[in-house]
Amino acid sequence: MPGERNTNQPAVAGAGRALDQFKMEVANELGVSLGGDRPSRENGRVGGEMTKRMIQLAERQLGGGIR
Repeated sequence: MPGERNTNQPAVAGAGRALDQFKMEVANELGVSLGGDRPSRENGRVGGEMTKRMIQLAERQLGGGIR
């Protein structure tokens, strides 16, 4: 909704800064500029790619890194 603030908090205390850095790295790799003036498709693309990479990392960790 317009005017609402994002109140999401990282599940791990202190991870916010690392997540912000990760978000900027992914955005740069995708050639996307983040911000409220950008289309939701561009901002969402970054979030989707972040999720994809975090799931891949978790799968590697759960599988002992064997792939």
